[in-house]
Amino acid sequence: MTITALRHFIDGAWTEGSGEPLIDVNPSRPDDIVAEGAGASNEDVARAFDAARAAFDGWRRTPARSRAAILLRAADIIDAHRDEWGRELAREEGKTLAEAIAETGHSANILRFHAQEADRASGSVFESPTPGERILVVRRPVGVIGAITPFNFPISIPAWKLAPALVWGNTIVWKAATFVPLLAMRFAQALKEAGLPKGVLNLVNGAAAVGEAIVSHPDVDAVTFTGSTKVGRLIAAELAARGVPFQGEMGGKNASLVLADADLDVAVEQVAIGAFRAAGQKCTATSRVIVHHDVAEEFLRRLAERTQRMDVGDALADGVEVGPVVDAVARDRVVAALGRAKAYATPVYAPEPYQDGALADGFFVPPSIFELSDDAPGELWSEELFGPVVGVRRVASAAEGIALVNDSEYGLSTAVFTTNLAHALAAIEDIRVGVVHINSASAGADLHVPFGGSGASALGPKEQGAAARDFFTETATVYLQG
Repeated sequence: MTITALRHFIDGAWTEGSGEPLIDVNPSRPDDIVAEGAGASNEDVARAFDAARAAFDGWRRTPARSRAAILLRAADIIDAHRDEWGRELAREEGKTLAEAIAETGHSANILRFHAQEADRASGSVFESPTPGERILVVRRPVGVIGAITPFNFPISIPAWKLAPALVWGNTIVWKAATFVPLLAMRFAQALKEAGLPKGVLNLVNGAAAVGEAIVSHPDVDAVTFTGSTKVGRLIAAELAARGVPFQGEMGGKNASLVLADADLDVAVEQVAIGAFRAAGQKCTATSRVIVHHDVAEEFLRRLAERTQRMDVGDALADGVEVGPVVDAVARDRVVAALGRAKAYATPVYAPEPYQDGALADGFFVPPSIFELSDDAPGELWSEELFGPVVGVRRVASAAEGIALVNDSEYGLSTAVFTTNLAHALAAIEDIRVGVVHINSASAGADLHVPFGGSGASALGPKEQGAAARDFFTETATVYLQG
């Protein structure tokens, strides 16, 4: 297959980096090199900030509808390349081809949604106690945004961060995850071809040091980040010391609660999808299952059968439901946790790690389910493994189940399976997470509604929908007299 030359997009031009070598490999077949080149250096990051600062004044003064028109053209370009870029996404990141193509198309729709913000109300008017005066609240762009995005949604998460930042008049210095530079280049390519002025978006690929250079740069006005809780909190602390706003969408340890009155056909399918699609590498993936005693045996039997039927394999192959995790480090970390789990948990469905063939050569982890006792050690229950692994516990009541859902420092997403309206309402009222699903998988987010969590899962304003403008704008209260 083709090896793409790794490039950065700085001040409207594609350029080679001057940093450390970067090799991007296919996690399904690690001998397949997807892209390679030099990562960005501190000097490259500095040039990107110079370009973003120089472009800011002109971009913020560009009419919002003109900014939106560029996003709409970029969306059409992405749609025209949806199948091609979706195939590259599956090859680069390891998501199955069907999911990768769907994500690519979804990113175009995210651009279209935020482009429409140009035609929505952007401020408000209040009455004043002073005669002849009106009080206006207007929104203005923040300035130069630092954006750091993860590997697991390599085009849709950049879309939901960068689109609102751009339509509200900000300029950007963006670092994509080390594992997905090609899809980052494709997204920047679409915006360039759509007519984005030079310097408005700057892409600097590379390892963690590039993100550190963005965060520490004196010209960054705000930082939006998706990644681990540990890294997010370190970034937030550094920025807080300088008074720089931070938006962080971080980890999750999401629970699915299956009550005695659940439709088990629905619950089994949705828990399996939520836990194992994308190899469990979603911040909203189901990694804990809480099931009522009365249906536990039947539910676990069916879930094990459904998991056993899942086709694990090359992300580009037909019919595959579960692809690889992103790299060898992730695979070895998850496999080691599965090995430890066998000492304190009961396997429900837990195959041995792949020992030979294509699955052993790639970064594959077998989907696994373990049942935990109430006094079992906490790794499977409390730590985000970011792989296709589920820990299960049993409860005797809906109230006990809700309490166990809340037994986590994270608060991102949960799913509740019930046919009882009172139980559904109690879950909505009492579960402390940012996203609640009733009778659908915990994984998933829609572009037109707020997304984010609480506790260790998030810091700062929520993302997506109309809520996105809260981070990418600042308000000014204007007292206006004739």
